[in-house]
Amino acid sequence: MKYPDLQIDWLRAFVAVVDAGSLSSAAPLLHRSQSAVSMQIKKLEGVLGKSVLLRGPRHMEITAAGAELLSYARRMLELQAQTQAALFGPELEGRIRLGVPDDYASIYLAPVLRSFASRHHGVEIELTCEQSTSLIPKVVRGDLDLALVSRDKPQRGKLLFQEPLVWVGAPQFEVWRRNPLPIAVYESGSLARTEALAALAARRRSYRVVYHSSSLAGQVAAVESGLAVAVLTRCSVPATLQTLQNLPKEFELPALGSMDVAVFRSKVSHRSRAVDAMYEQFVNTLGK
Repeated sequence: MKYPDLQIDWLRAFVAVVDAGSLSSAAPLLHRSQSAVSMQIKKLEGVLGKSVLLRGPRHMEITAAGAELLSYARRMLELQAQTQAALFGPELEGRIRLGVPDDYASIYLAPVLRSFASRHHGVEIELTCEQSTSLIPKVVRGDLDLALVSRDKPQRGKLLFQEPLVWVGAPQFEVWRRNPLPIAVYESGSLARTEALAALAARRRSYRVVYHSSSLAGQVAAVESGLAVAVLTRCSVPATLQTLQNLPKEFELPALGSMDVAVFRSKVSHRSRAVDAMYEQFVNTLGK
C-alpha cells in the first residue's frame, strides 16, 4: 500500500505553530506570511484527513491527531537537521555564553536552541536570563558571547524584529479605573519603563509607581494580585492577564511603541566557530 507523502515543509510549519502558539507568531520564524503557513497546515490536514490544530480563544490548540503526529514530526525535523550537519558541515565544539531576557526566552529562544542543539551536539550552552539593561554591558565586556536584547541604540547588534509593548491588567480588578493610576515597572533604565512613563506624561495621565522589579515573574504577580497595571512585551503576556484595549474613553491608556529586538555579539567571540553558528541560527530563525 502506498501512503501519502508528508512534506517536510508542512511538518516544519505544524511544529512551528505548536511551539509559537499561533499562525501569526509562527510566520516570522518560518520566514513566510501567515496565509502561507495556514495553507501548509491545510495541506497537511488534507493529506491526513484529520485536523491537527484548532483555533482556541487565545492560541491554536492541538487536536488528538496533532498530538500523535507531533513527536514524529519533531523526530523527522531533527533527523533532517542531523543529516544536513553530517553531510554539509563540520562538527562544532566549544562553549557559548548566551544571554536572553525572561520575556523572550520561551517564545523566541526555544526554537533557536531546538534547531541549534539538534545539529551541534558538541557545543555546551551556558544561559543567563536577565533584563537587556544587564545583558548589554556583559556582552560589551566580553562576559557573554551573544545575547538576544531589546537594543538601546540603533547600531546595537543586528536587528531581527520588533516586539510591541502593551498595557496589561487583571480583568477582575479593573485597576485601570483608579486615579492616580497604580503601575508596576521594571528597574531604572529599562526601556519598557521609560516608554511607559513617557507615554503617561505625554497623555497627562496621573500615576504612581507602586511596585518595581527587574523580574518578569514579579511584574506578572503584581498585576495578577490587583496591585497595578504594567507594560509588558506582547509575547510575554500570560493567559491570566488581558491587554488593556478598547477601554472607556475616560480611562484610555496611551499608545506604546515597540522594542527593537537584536542579536548582539561580543568582539572577543569572533574567533569562535560555535558562536558564528549560533549567531547565524538567530538570524535565520528570527530575522525578518
